[in-house]
Amino acid sequence: MLGMRVCIVATLITVRLKMSTSGAILLVDDEPAYRATMRRVLREWNFHVWEAEDGDQALAIVAGKTPDLILLDFKMPGKNGLEMVREFQAVIPQVPIIMVTNDSDVKLVVNALRNGAYDYLLKPVDRDQLSVAITHALEKRQLERKVKELRKKLHERQSIFELMGQSDQVHALARIIEKVAPSPFTILIEGESGSGKEVVTRSVHNRSLVRDGPFVPVDCGAIPETLIESELFGYVKGAFTGALSDKQGHFEMAAGGTLFLDEIANLPYIAQQKLLRVMQEKSILKLGSNAARPVDVRIIAATNRPLEHFVAEKAFRGDLYYRLKEVTIKVPPLRRRTEDIIYLGQHFLSESQVQLGKRSRGFNRRALEIMLAYVWPGNVRELRNVVRQAILLCDENDWIGPEHLMLAEADAPSGATETAEHCAPERAATPPPQDGNKAENRSLADQVREATADLERDILTNALRTTRGNKVQAARLLRIDYKTMLRKIKQYQVTPWA
Repeated sequence: MLGMRVCIVATLITVRLKMSTSGAILLVDDEPAYRATMRRVLREWNFHVWEAEDGDQALAIVAGKTPDLILLDFKMPGKNGLEMVREFQAVIPQVPIIMVTNDSDVKLVVNALRNGAYDYLLKPVDRDQLSVAITHALEKRQLERKVKELRKKLHERQSIFELMGQSDQVHALARIIEKVAPSPFTILIEGESGSGKEVVTRSVHNRSLVRDGPFVPVDCGAIPETLIESELFGYVKGAFTGALSDKQGHFEMAAGGTLFLDEIANLPYIAQQKLLRVMQEKSILKLGSNAARPVDVRIIAATNRPLEHFVAEKAFRGDLYYRLKEVTIKVPPLRRRTEDIIYLGQHFLSESQVQLGKRSRGFNRRALEIMLAYVWPGNVRELRNVVRQAILLCDENDWIGPEHLMLAEADAPSGATETAEHCAPERAATPPPQDGNKAENRSLADQVREATADLERDILTNALRTTRGNKVQAARLLRIDYKTMLRKIKQYQVTPWA
């Protein structure tokens, strides 16, 4: 009864192989008669069969193409099966190997299994055992592919959070990306400079149906107007003086993948018309050529200012605008997701410490308050630069304080670049008390700004009390210049010596 069940299972597997299999098996054996028999059986099961009579021929085959499975004889002229397993593992480790051997070789085959072979069969090979071994090996490889794909998707999802933050806005952005990425629609990404538009674009590409194709970014504002057409569409030899050979344009380079047109509003008006034609006809006309060439490209465009403004100013074609915005993704600026500021600051801090080989104790309380209150006009890019500079300026194993934050004066909170008071991080856990009803009607930035001003006023008051009202000594104590001290005394109306 047991033997009948095994036979039935093997027969069902063989039928499944016949009905569903399509792939390539590399058959490596030095016996022509054996290869002929195996070739006939494998072709019955709908496999393509590549043959090699020794290890060198097999390595030459896998140098140019990858099989789905390898059937490898153990005893061959030249390199034996164990050596070949090691060779295959070095170049195509993902491909399962089934060893075929005689009884006397079993101990050596065990070593081959330890070095990466998936299974082994004894000669003469039983047809049903062969079908079972092949089916299991291919199913294992398919499962590994699925696991790899899931890990890749998980990493891609994590990467946008690692690069942009963990706020609700970033989570909402990730959900939008997951929905629109697999679609064929053209996407327009709107967001301020430095807010993460290219991060979003790469995330869309990595989740799209063309993720295995190239990703080609183009800065539309960096290409001279006289060269924009040749850069986008390419040219043929002799198209103009100096055109000594054919040149691929960005559309051809992105074929089968994604073309990212960054700062699309900078595209010259004449080039806009040609871009529209390419998008409609899905073909390009190279400079100097009369024959259009088909091109399959996913287009994603980005702008740091809503394109409606340019359309209203007659600087951008309305028909191209509507063609580009089949789907629109808006990337929020950093000031609207303040909960990401500290997360990204810590991320850039760790990154910069590794790059510069320098350690710090982290941001002190005043530095964190100032970072939260600052409006970050340069968004994430500015935050990264500020943190990198702070690491350079602070002493080894010291706190990063306000004096290390090189912020734009016009937008920095009062005292951001002057106050040098260091505070341990445990003090940051207790913010000044706020009236509950009043706090509900104010933004986080407003509350942090007020708390920062209160803290600065207290520091100035204590310094002046310590020096008994001597402003020069108080300025030296706080490591700020005398004029700054006078300005802040007037600003906060500090009179502790009265």
